[in-house]
Amino acid sequence: MLDLQRLRALHAVSVHGTVGAAAAALGFTPSAVSQQIAKLERETRTVLLEREGRGVRLTDEARQLVVTAAELLAIVERAETRLEERRGVPSGRLAIAAFASAARGLLPSVLADLAARHPGLDARLTEVDPHLSVDLVAKGAVDLVVAHDWDIAPLPAPAGVEQAPIGEDLCDLLVPEGHRLAGRSAVRREELGGERWICQPPGRVCHDWLLRTLRGAGHEPDIVHQADENPTLVALVAAGLGVALIPRLGRGPLPAGVVEVPLDPMPVRRLYALWRTGAARRPAIAETVRTLRAHWPGVSAHGTPPALTAGSA
Repeated sequence: MLDLQRLRALHAVSVHGTVGAAAAALGFTPSAVSQQIAKLERETRTVLLEREGRGVRLTDEARQLVVTAAELLAIVERAETRLEERRGVPSGRLAIAAFASAARGLLPSVLADLAARHPGLDARLTEVDPHLSVDLVAKGAVDLVVAHDWDIAPLPAPAGVEQAPIGEDLCDLLVPEGHRLAGRSAVRREELGGERWICQPPGRVCHDWLLRTLRGAGHEPDIVHQADENPTLVALVAAGLGVALIPRLGRGPLPAGVVEVPLDPMPVRRLYALWRTGAARRPAIAETVRTLRAHWPGVSAHGTPPALTAGSA
């Protein structure tokens, strides 16, 4: 008889790519995950993981077993959803993935609210890049995702994943004090040529958006500094090292030496909650989405969240 927890561990390694990342997602230690997979290897009399450099790779037999594991985990999820639905109250563990500024600016108040009102719900947060998080929810590695896209780069929802809008986050141009654009009431995108840019690394949504936006306005951006976190980008602007386009969510008060200049039109990124279709009736999903939307006006400078569409939580 195959043990479901051991199959879950193998599935997590397949989804996250490493034993360490799988352990973090499951809330275990790497050694505990390795032990689970070692026991699964003994039960199946099959080698499932092979060393590859500093990491591991799944054998062909392991990949076949992961397909079965995904099917079994989906069945378990449907059973848990039905039980929670019959109880009518949010309960059980809820794994949430969110991008950095949402994890900092939105989720703390949401998680505290959920914990106070629903003691039977064990919501757990992991910070993940939006592009990666959507794939994680589709594969069943997390239950709910808070992701974002930009007005010129929509975020596709894969088959089997539903989504609901949370709200819209505005983005401003940040320049050093004394910059030629400081003090302007608004700046058009066509005026941004020749600047030294500070932004996130390639592959991040904000980096891709900056390239597409400036190239669409006829400029090839000169990116001189790159950093993952928005506070680091703001600090580099404060030091007079360049300009940056940074969203308002989770940004916090600007330090001395940094001036906020509105763009015309103002860039907007849209926040969404995403979950698997099979879990759509789960009270924990519906309540968390409602709470995300209820807290949005308190952390956003853009007002109330948009109306839910038919079929949204």
